[in-house]
Amino acid sequence: MSVAVRAAGAADAPAVLALVRALAEYERLEAPDAEAEARFARDGFGPAPRFEVLLAETGGAVVGYALFFFTYSTFLARPTLWLEDLFVQPGSRRLGAGGALLRALAARAVGEGCGRMEWAALTWNRLAIDYYEGLGAGALEEWRTFRLEGRDIARLAGGEPQPAS
Repeated sequence: MSVAVRAAGAADAPAVLALVRALAEYERLEAPDAEAEARFARDGFGPAPRFEVLLAETGGAVVGYALFFFTYSTFLARPTLWLEDLFVQPGSRRLGAGGALLRALAARAVGEGCGRMEWAALTWNRLAIDYYEGLGAGALEEWRTFRLEGRDIARLAGGEPQPAS
């Protein structure tokens, strides 16, 4: 069965959100609530999109997606394509949808003059890590991802002292 990759449009928002919910279940995370889904649709498919989505289809059915945006590397002085999500429905894996999405992303990165593509993988997802390493991607062992959320962002923005660890 062949895989087609195309850019998602506003009419695809419900299908993309269904895939986001499936990804959350797969990653054992809480799915977005109704308010988050509304923000997602606005931020991805509204007048000022913050990200782009590619869809993988087989037999006319959407089976996977890649959500990405661009950051910038100061040292390379080139954009970086950041892949936020890559997900293919479990029943549609091994059909080439993930590879087709990654090839389309690589072509986009080349077209945009990117110096690199980057993404994160959960440490327990050995299947994905092995696949990415097979593509030639390397884990950045010397880098550690940090995150501020909700109240901590507000506290920092307001100049309030951060609690000691």
